[in-house]
Amino acid sequence: MRQVAQLPAFKDTGCRAQLRKGSASTGSKEDGPEVAVTDNGNYIVDLFFEKKIPDPGAAAQQLQGVVGVVEHGLFCGMATDVLVAYPDGVRPLKRV
Repeated sequence: MRQVAQLPAFKDTGCRAQLRKGSASTGSKEDGPEVAVTDNGNYIVDLFFEKKIPDPGAAAQQLQGVVGVVEHGLFCGMATDVLVAYPDGVRPLKRV
């Protein structure tokens, strides 16, 4: 986990890696004491940041290069539109 949090793409972002506990389906919210395991028997490491990732594409490439990383949640270049939920409602964002 330390290796992931210290990737060059995460420099100066205040990245903190945490092994997910509880149900794998509850996101990063801990809901039990056991380590969360996926259907394929993999562990999930959630990353928390104090600042935004300056280059998400570089971060995605670096994560893929870490031994043991199966997937990540950075969907770079895969969408032109996203819906972002805010406390006051949902806003669509479009790539320009």
